[in-house]
Amino acid sequence: MLEADSKLYNADTRQLVHARQTQFPDGQRIIDISNAAGLNCAILPDRGLDLWTVTYRGIPLTWISPGAPCPADFGRNWLEQFNGGVLVTCGLTHAGKSETDPQTGQERGIHGEYSRLRARAVSVRHLTEPYAVEVSGTVWETALFGVHLALRRTYRLPFDATVIQITDTVTNHSDVPAPLMLVYHLNFGFPLIREGTEMLTASQVHPRDEAARSNYDRWSIYDAPVPNYAEQVFFHRPVVTDHAAAGLVNEDFGVAIRWDASTLPYLTQWKNTRQTHYVCGIEPGTAIPEGQNAARAADRLTMLEPDETRTFDLEISVLPDEGAITNFRVEVDKLRADGAPVTGYSLDEFEV
Repeated sequence: MLEADSKLYNADTRQLVHARQTQFPDGQRIIDISNAAGLNCAILPDRGLDLWTVTYRGIPLTWISPGAPCPADFGRNWLEQFNGGVLVTCGLTHAGKSETDPQTGQERGIHGEYSRLRARAVSVRHLTEPYAVEVSGTVWETALFGVHLALRRTYRLPFDATVIQITDTVTNHSDVPAPLMLVYHLNFGFPLIREGTEMLTASQVHPRDEAARSNYDRWSIYDAPVPNYAEQVFFHRPVVTDHAAAGLVNEDFGVAIRWDASTLPYLTQWKNTRQTHYVCGIEPGTAIPEGQNAARAADRLTMLEPDETRTFDLEISVLPDEGAITNFRVEVDKLRADGAPVTGYSLDEFEV
């Protein structure tokens, strides 16, 4: 009804959903998008076309690093340039800790190069049937005699829904197969996550190491911030029907992530409830962030063949009230009851 009525009041769709391109004083590009449902988002074309700040009616969803957004600098390590923000893309060929390839001697930095690459051919489209805004661009990870991967990303923000839709296509333009380790490092912070916040998902849960194993019975509950907290990581094997889902909820506010587990079969949960660094990740991916070496040894490394393209779809939804939280609980319960674990992917070595 709102869309139909709006045509009687104003012919310019930007009144309901709008994107504005500008830049920071240091020259970094930024695209601000907003809609009539109360979402405001900031996209960073010079940091992989990743999603930085997101607020709902003024409430922030994410933790942001002091000094962010950091200009891309290949002379500094990944952690020094971690912006926080809702989406930091890890990959495209490596996700996990720094490592050296035992065969080639190649040095791979933490979580790969993607988040420091610039998007090309960035465009904004205002759609009228129905009202929405789309922001698109292409990011290349390429090297002479090396990989030639292109990721084409599109964000779509409907005018009347608290939903951010993301579609990526990754194509291997090389003449040889290329590793594909793509992890959607979705980061959330206070006040969305705080003492008592609960993670909801349908999955089999595997602690990464002893730190996570020691708190396995509380993997889904977030505690108050404490100094010097040691991060805890849990790997999830999603239970799915036509989609997978995970969410972070309080009594009357939360966020839900839904994705296609046929292409993103893994889910990593990063708990970092550290004082002043309180940021936690929900991370669908083609892999867990273990690095190429470990993924290859465990027969978990996805390879993209020459000229092959894969498409990845996910959405981030705000759950603005108690009713939305209840509906999402029902959705997760239905996934548990009717779904089945993703097949063909093993996390057996991380069993409790």
